[in-house]
Amino acid sequence: MTGVVAAGVVASATLLAFPVAADEGPPDLAALKAATARYHSVKVALADGYVPVGGCVPGMGYHYVNFARFGAAEPLRPEGLLYTTDKHGRLTLAGAEWFVVDEDQVVTTHNTVVPQMFGQTFDGPMPGHEAGMPVHYDLHAYVWAENPDGLFATWNTTITCP
Repeated sequence: MTGVVAAGVVASATLLAFPVAADEGPPDLAALKAATARYHSVKVALADGYVPVGGCVPGMGYHYVNFARFGAAEPLRPEGLLYTTDKHGRLTLAGAEWFVVDEDQVVTTHNTVVPQMFGQTFDGPMPGHEAGMPVHYDLHAYVWAENPDGLFATWNTTITCP
């Protein structure tokens, strides 16, 4: 995780925002859907380096994270995938998640530039959710599951855990 943290700190200090002209609005989310469509297959996600992290989180679902990409924050290559289960118990792609590592690793201070993507400000900073995970910012996008609170809301009340 040390190399991932170091790479994430560099990435967090250099990219942080997806450029959008003020009159254009958010980038075309169809591009994000096209980029993540292959991950409807969990086997493809696993082959691409995503691994399950923890169990089901009510309001988010199951997290699959590609730790080799942690902190890269590339709009069309999310570090995390969010899955829910269908009525037969099969995993179904619900959304994507991005992470930016906090520069000073102090939860009470902000990065020089608070990260943004798709015209949205990331949540954070927040402590890691498991051992070895750094203090970070994150952004969720429920592009494959309806979210009554909005596409980029952190929580999705339609996602429950078995």
